[in-house]
Amino acid sequence: MSALGSAEREWVEELAASWAEVYKKSVTTLVLLRIVKTHGPISASDIQLKFEQHTGWTITERGPYRTLKRLSSSDLLAVTPASVPGTGAKRKDFTLTPAGQLYLERITEHLIQRENLP
Repeated sequence: MSALGSAEREWVEELAASWAEVYKKSVTTLVLLRIVKTHGPISASDIQLKFEQHTGWTITERGPYRTLKRLSSSDLLAVTPASVPGTGAKRKDFTLTPAGQLYLERITEHLIQRENLP
């Protein structure tokens, strides 16, 4: 295999960066659902924190809220009002609905066919 020239290396770097941005947007729903499944009931702010811890990606503050709103509007997430300990402030906690659980399972099956893993 020959060494890459600077133009080829730059093209590959741009290609990889572009793919990563598309991938991040696409996988956000899957990651958020898995976090809610594992840690729910969980607040939106805790979901964002865990998202960044688990992926190493930073997302805008509005990013997870839009996705959480879309998932709850689709009845894939249940929203329960909760009080913040010590302050009494209100927040929303998220849990998977049965439809959300099935949706998560189907997404995972479509992305990862276990029998085909090396």
